[in-house]
This record gives sequence, structure tokens and C-alpha cells, in this order.
Amino acid sequence: MTPGRIALVGSGEYLPVMQETEAWLLEGRPKRFVQLATAAAPEGDTSLTRWHELGRESADRLGVEQVVVDIRKRPDADEDRWVDAIKGAGLIYLSGGNPGYLAKTLRGSRAWRAIKDEWLAGASVAGCSAGAMALCGYVPDFRHPSKGGEDGLNLIPDLRVLPHFDRYGKWIPDFAMKPLVTDGAQVVGIDEDTALLGEMDDSGTWLFRPRGRQSAWRIEADRKYRVNSPLELRVPRV
Repeated sequence: MTPGRIALVGSGEYLPVMQETEAWLLEGRPKRFVQLATAAAPEGDTSLTRWHELGRESADRLGVEQVVVDIRKRPDADEDRWVDAIKGAGLIYLSGGNPGYLAKTLRGSRAWRAIKDEWLAGASVAGCSAGAMALCGYVPDFRHPSKGGEDGLNLIPDLRVLPHFDRYGKWIPDFAMKPLVTDGAQVVGIDEDTALLGEMDDSGTWLFRPRGRQSAWRIEADRKYRVNSPLELRVPRV
């Protein structure tokens, strides 16, 4: 069985501007759109309700079933009801908020294992903003760049994502980026309304291509450059 597609999105989850990307992720898969707004849980009920409503609108436009997996705290991520709700997904989407909280809540949980199992069976997985950051091997904390981060969910272990890059990239100081680009990982900035879309080719190589209104950027210690050709990234099947 070939693992499903992956999307790392700079912003715009569930909005019409990203409908084409979400349709691509669901292409040929069950019409079951599983949505986790866990990253926004620290913001309270109003924020979660907003995310769930946006997700419903997106599912309606796509003509698929919305499945809300309402994990708010770490114990929730081991509950049978949420593990069971993930089964049979065509697309599993982690939306925005606090990336460190998202990673800490799902990491090592039964829900995350269920997400990985569905992905290995062919379901697509997407993360936007905080969700994209959490899918990587490490989630940086730009207030404390050398030691304030959080281990990620490790779907793409050798990548670090900086979302909303067109808006916030110019405000991130060099000293905050430097620790990210000296540990052997690739670092990418993803602009708003833009995604890096990944799938495995016939040789078993994972290639990620930019798609959307703006650009994705490869960031090195002394420069950045626009991604114009596919990025090859390691995505282990574990």
C-alpha cells in the first residue's frame, strides 16, 4: 500500500482559495474529511467553533463528509471515540493555532498512531500553519530559538516549516533562524495561501512541489531562494 499525499500549507485552510489543494488531497480517496482543530484549543470554545464551522463549509463545497475530531487535551487523544472517528479517512487535516501545543497533545497518542495508520493505508494528511510546523521533526519557539522548541510529530523529520512567510518572515531575526539551519534539516518558508504538496513517485522518492497564490522558499544560513523545482524530503514509513 502506498502512503497518502501530504500538504504543508502556509495559511488558508478550509477557505475557497485552498479548495483546489484540498480537492487534490481527497482525489481518489474516501469522501471523509477528518478535521482536528487541536492547535486552537488553548484559545477556547469560540475559536474552536469557528474552525469547526470553516471546516464544515469546506466539506460542503467539496461534497464530502465532515468528521470533527475534537481533541482538546492530551487525555482526549487516547479516547476510543476519537481514535475510531479517524478510521476510514480520505483526508486528515491539522489546522492552525499553537504548534507546540498541538505536537505535545498528539505526540505518542493513540490518535496520532491512528492518523499514521490511515496515512500508511492511503489517506492524505495536511497541516496548515501550526499544523504544518507540528508535522515536522521539530517545532521552533522564536522567542527562545536555541532551546525553547518542542519535538514535532516527525512525519517529515528532516524539515522545519515557517508558515505565513510573506507576512512574518521579514520580522524573524537572523539569530532565530540560525539554529534551524545548522542541524542538518531543510528549512522552508511557505507564504500565505500557498502549499508544498508531496507524494511518493514510482521510485519511492518523496517530492514536494509548491502550489498556490504565492511561493515557497528554501532558507539557508546566509540566504533564501524561491522553490521552483521539487524538494526531495525523507518521509519514513514508521
